[in-house]
Amino acid sequence: MLDNNSIYNIKDSIKLLPDLPGVYRFLNNSGSIIYIGKAKNIKKRVSQYFQSKDKLTLKTRVLVQNISKIEHTIVENEEDALLLENSLIKEHQPKYNIMLKDDKTFPSICIKNEPFSRVFSTRKIINDGSIYFGPYSSVNHVNSLIETIGSIFYLRNCNLDLSKDKIDLKRYKPCLQYHIFKCKAPCVSLFSLDEYQKQIELVKLLLKGESKYIITQLKAEMIQASNDLRFEDAHILKQKIEILQNHNKKSIIVNHTISDVDVFSISENGNLAYGNFLRVVNGAVINALNITIKNPLEENKEIVLSRFISQIHSKFGSNCREIIVRYTPLYYQTDKRITIPKIGDKLKLLQLSEKNASILKIERIKQEELLRPDDHKERVVSAIMKDLSLSKPPLHIECFDNSNIQGNNPVAACVVFKNGVPSKRDYRHFNIKTVIGPDDYSSMYEVVYRRYKRILLEGENIPDLIVIDGGKGQLNKAIEALTSLGLNDKIEIIGLAKRLEEIIIPGDPTPLFLDKNSQTLKTLMHLRDEAHRFGISHHRNKRSKEQINSILRSIPGIGPKIESKLLRHFKNISNIKRASLDQISEIAGKKVAQEIINYLYSTSSKQ
Repeated sequence: MLDNNSIYNIKDSIKLLPDLPGVYRFLNNSGSIIYIGKAKNIKKRVSQYFQSKDKLTLKTRVLVQNISKIEHTIVENEEDALLLENSLIKEHQPKYNIMLKDDKTFPSICIKNEPFSRVFSTRKIINDGSIYFGPYSSVNHVNSLIETIGSIFYLRNCNLDLSKDKIDLKRYKPCLQYHIFKCKAPCVSLFSLDEYQKQIELVKLLLKGESKYIITQLKAEMIQASNDLRFEDAHILKQKIEILQNHNKKSIIVNHTISDVDVFSISENGNLAYGNFLRVVNGAVINALNITIKNPLEENKEIVLSRFISQIHSKFGSNCREIIVRYTPLYYQTDKRITIPKIGDKLKLLQLSEKNASILKIERIKQEELLRPDDHKERVVSAIMKDLSLSKPPLHIECFDNSNIQGNNPVAACVVFKNGVPSKRDYRHFNIKTVIGPDDYSSMYEVVYRRYKRILLEGENIPDLIVIDGGKGQLNKAIEALTSLGLNDKIEIIGLAKRLEEIIIPGDPTPLFLDKNSQTLKTLMHLRDEAHRFGISHHRNKRSKEQINSILRSIPGIGPKIESKLLRHFKNISNIKRASLDQISEIAGKKVAQEIINYLYSTSSKQ
């Protein structure tokens, strides 16, 4: 950790940094690199980390406290800085850098660097001169590609050493693959290395998405075979063309004129982001990858997107001419065109990518909820505290909602969330007692006042945050109730308006609008919806009970006692209607039972 002396030394060393583009490295006491960054101006960028603590996030402050030394490297331009930064991050894996996770687990297709190259799927990347395509997020997609390649080209799948010396010694014999026309037996010199390599070049084109060229070439060969009266060969070539065309039909999702395009999207969740990458050639997705991205400092989305793009291109290369994104990446310089589509096929591609990223996020969140529920709860609470600028973590949240139909049977509900999840045993119903007619404002005042007056009397814990379902009117009445109890400065309170899901904060004339995919807004909406559901269910029960009471009490001879006995025994009016005279007589007496039968019969016949 930095002491005052260290801080002074660091700040003193910053003055010596150059006003030039390059890469900077933060080291801790043990000499380990904990953060690597790039900048157009190294001195200016590094200085920003040592400004007022109030301007830094909590995690950035933690990073700064652990800096003992700053190193830097000057480069010619920002593009070179990007490349160097990527290289150093991969080498050192710094603790606080944005990094891709788990990409090693995805399969790739390997064209082996050997005589008569084999083509197979693998999860291991070996630097032996072999060519790799991928990685792919779907094993099924890889298997489909391998199957298509095996159906079109005469490639070997054996592990034999097919060096020229071994073949010349005639050590091998044709295997079953040769006899079923899957291989042309290069092991016994029936297929030359030059001819075999021509097929490998076509395989590379197929994996790059250039299947149109292969189809054109196969069609030319088919016509030539037909002209030479080699009809069997022509038929085989026709079958291969159909296989390729069917493969294309499955792959093409947009207009085939969209070519050489990379699509990137991210979906954020705290210090993690979930990225999707699509590579599109001739309208076909030839590669797709889902990636989890670590973002320890919770950098903004433009920086995360920039990091995602640069790491993907650095790791897998890119020949694309265009990048499709939702917003412009920060600090990303390239000769490729950046497109933010508003309509058309490019927008469809972007939406497909965003859907994949969102699905990945949902899957990971569900896994986290199952495997590490405490971590998930902590993440939710931290997100709410940060987004709403609360003074302390909202471990205990209560939400209020009013329910009535044209002012009849007004009720209210209070639901409670603890540690970001519902605490249903703490839910409460309220029957409105002091308000007549449909007056939501006065009803809100009543339930908030009653709720917290009781909590104060019973010595229970007050919540950290109150959420009011409604606009400024309901919120102001709730604040008025808290003020009368002396709690207005002890509990944080907000309003959540339904129409635009805007968050109303007391004293702020401008509503707060959160991203609809943010964890905070989702939690607040869950609170609001749960309060509404709980209040409506109570309202329905009350209305139903009132209807039953009005029916029974309108029958001559039935007072509150008999009514209570009947409902305790039969539970509802439907059961009473189905009961016999003798069954009702056991509860209410024969005379009253006959009155009930007569009344219910007359009302049902009128209906």
